[in-house]
Parts: sequence; structure tokens; C-alpha cells
Amino acid sequence: MSIETEIDVRIAKYGKGYREWYVGIAANPGQRLFVGHNVSQEGGAWIYRDAGSVSMAKTIEAIFLKKGCKGGQISSDSPHYVYAYKMTRTTRGI
Repeated sequence: MSIETEIDVRIAKYGKGYREWYVGIAANPGQRLFVGHNVSQEGGAWIYRDAGSVSMAKTIEAIFLKKGCKGGQISSDSPHYVYAYKMTRTTRGI
């Protein structure tokens, strides 16, 4: 299953559509998700995958931004992971 498909499946599973999700790229997705964005590691709706390269990560990120996901600035020099999470009142879109 492709990374794009995996993220689409996660968004469909947890509902609310693309506009309720944030997508980004990072070198350390755990740090970015759970510390930077304040996503709940237990019970939160999130996903991250290694895209293998910076260019592939940027391509996947662009696909989801075009679909309507929110997004932000790149957090590191070599962000080859793509991550996504369902935004809540306690998460931070930074």
C-alpha cells in the first residue's frame, strides 16, 4: 500500500475529511507530532511514514495540501518522513 493510500485510509477511518487534518514533513516525526504539535500519542488520530527521500516527502505533502489538508513550515534540513494528524482543540498547527 502506498503512503498516500495509507494516509487516505487513516483520514477516512477517523472521519471529518481533509480540512480537519494537518500534513507535514519532518526528519523526526515523533518529536514533531507529539511535542511540536501536541498530538496525543495514545488515542490520537495520526500517522507517519518514511518516504525515502526529501523530494518524495515533499511530493506526498503537496498532494495532501492540494486535497485540502492544512500544513506548515518544514522543520528540519532533511525531512524524509511524511506525517498527518487529525486536528483537535489540544493540537497545535505550527
